[in-house]
Amino acid sequence: MSKIYSALIVPYDENGNIYEKGLREVVRYNIDHNKVDGLYVGGSTGENFLISTEEKKKIFDIAFDETENEVDLIAQVGSINLREAKELAKYVTEKGYNTVSAVTPYYYKFDFEEIKNYYFSIIEDLDTKMIIYAIPALTGVNLSLEEFEELYENPKIAGVKFTSGDFFLLERVREKFPNKIIYSGFDEMLLPAASLGVDGAIGSTFNLNALKARELMEAVEKGDLTEARKVQSQTNHLISDLIDNGLYNTIKLVLTNLGVDAKYCREPMKKPSQQQQEIAKNIAKKYFSDGVD
Repeated sequence: MSKIYSALIVPYDENGNIYEKGLREVVRYNIDHNKVDGLYVGGSTGENFLISTEEKKKIFDIAFDETENEVDLIAQVGSINLREAKELAKYVTEKGYNTVSAVTPYYYKFDFEEIKNYYFSIIEDLDTKMIIYAIPALTGVNLSLEEFEELYENPKIAGVKFTSGDFFLLERVREKFPNKIIYSGFDEMLLPAASLGVDGAIGSTFNLNALKARELMEAVEKGDLTEARKVQSQTNHLISDLIDNGLYNTIKLVLTNLGVDAKYCREPMKKPSQQQQEIAKNIAKKYFSDGVD
């Protein structure tokens, strides 16, 4: 059965500090209401690339403590600073995370040998599994089928979080490496990814909408594409509304309307305007009326 992971939202207070109470509430909401199989901690959705090494460790600590092994945890430790990535991978592995993930190194135009060394270095001294985080739209790194093959020669590399619309490559990777994990990373394209046999999905909007993601995956597994298309359409209406109002701020505002104290984003992201707050309240009523007071 396919697995659903929320890419964990992280609340920050008015001064941009990690808001522990709210983070614990977000974790609990994902487990108790969204019924997720796991959490992807420290990814883009958690604004990971805006915070310090020690703050990243604090988020890993809180998520691990609050879940108490109820769900699976994947720690995204990737960084343009390889030393930081290795430090974080060691930290979470010693804490008890079974799987790490790392975004492909970005900004500089690293060649493939440098990228391969990055991944192998992160896990070389650790008893852990690695999920590659491939998101070429933000990193500029497009891994080829042949490059995946080289990376997969390392038995510790278990698979990929595939956040790309290149479904030709996705099918080729699925066909060539049937025993490697593929998690879909684009919520709005879950249906085509599911139809190609991914093992699950990791999504930002699953902090709100994981139940619909599971419905879609189950419909595909049953061969009911009519129902799957219906659920994807419903999902994409929500995603469009979230994006139009500012994705991360609006996810947090909707959660707040659902009784989860999700607070704010980290600067340089803006605090939401009054208009954004009103639109988010309407989104909460429109899509999640059962949870709105």
